[in-house]
Amino acid sequence: MARQIIKTDKAPGAIGAYSQAVRCGDTVYLSGQIPLVPETMEKVSDDVRTQVEQVFTNLAAVVEAAGGSFDDVVKLNVYLTDLADFPIVNEVMAARFEEPYPARAAIGVSQLPKGVAVEVEGIMHLGA
Repeated sequence: MARQIIKTDKAPGAIGAYSQAVRCGDTVYLSGQIPLVPETMEKVSDDVRTQVEQVFTNLAAVVEAAGGSFDDVVKLNVYLTDLADFPIVNEVMAARFEEPYPARAAIGVSQLPKGVAVEVEGIMHLGA
C-alpha cells in the first residue's frame, strides 16, 4: 500500500523531520499541530483559548487537504502543559465537532515546541 504525503500551506510547515500528515489506504495520520500562524510560523498568542482555537484551525486545514472533515477524525491526542486548561479544549471541540465525537486522550506534558501550551494530533478514516 503506497503512502501519500499530505501537505498544505494553510497549516504551519513542519519544524522538523516529519510530514503534516500521511495517508495509507483509508487512514490518515495527522501530525501534531501547535498554535503557529502558518504565514509567520510564530505563536498566535500567549492566551490559551486563542492557542487552542489556532491548533484546531491548523488541524482542520490538514484534514481538508487530506480530503476529509472533522467528521472523519476517529482519534485525537491532546497534549497540554497545564491540564487545568482541559475545559477550554472541551469548549473549542464542542464548537467544531459534532457527535459522535472522536476517541480522545489528554496528556499533561512539561513543555511543548516553541513554548506553546497545547498540541493536538490525530487519526482520520476516509471511505466507507
